[in-house]
Amino acid sequence: MTKSDAIQFMDKQAIDRAITRIAHEILERNGGAESLVIVGILTRGANLAARLAQAIEGIEGIAVPVGLMDINLYRDDVNYNPDLPEVRQTEILFDIDGKNLILVDDVLYTGRTIRAALSQLIDFGRPKTIQLAVLVDRGHRQLPIRADYVGKNIPTGFDDDVQVRFVERDGVDEVVLSLAAAK
Repeated sequence: MTKSDAIQFMDKQAIDRAITRIAHEILERNGGAESLVIVGILTRGANLAARLAQAIEGIEGIAVPVGLMDINLYRDDVNYNPDLPEVRQTEILFDIDGKNLILVDDVLYTGRTIRAALSQLIDFGRPKTIQLAVLVDRGHRQLPIRADYVGKNIPTGFDDDVQVRFVERDGVDEVVLSLAAAK
C-alpha cells in the first residue's frame, strides 16, 4: 500500500499557537508552574516537551524541569517483535514524587505508547498527578487513554499516517497527514 499526497494540517505558526495555548491550559489547571515537571517521550515528544517548558517559563518566569524517556522496553509488543528494539536514553534527573507530571508526546493514536510510558514512570516514583499533553490526537484508541491537553484533533483513517516534524530534527515545523491509498 502506498501513501497518497500529504496534506499539511499545521505549519510553524499553528504549532507555536497550540504550544502556547497548551502551556496556558497547564498553568491554569495546576495553579502555576511551581509543582510541575515535564517528561517527553522520545523522539518528537521530547522536542515538544522542551518547547512547552520554554513557553511555561516565558509565561510564568519559572523554569520547569524537563526529562525524556524511551519507552521501547516497556512496549506491550516487545516480545512479539523478532527484532530487538533500539534502546535509547531515559533522563529523568529530578524527583517526580508529589509533582504534577506532564507527560508529552507528539501524536496520540492507539494509546499503547502512553500505556508503556505510564508503566515506566511508576519506576521513577509516585507523582501527585500524571497529565497527558499531545500536539495531535488522531483517534483510533485501543486502550482507554485520553489526553488532557491537545493541540489539534485530526480525524484520520486507521491506515493513514500522521507525521509531526520539528525543525530540531527535520528542518521544518509542520504536521502532515498522508492518506492511505485506496486498495
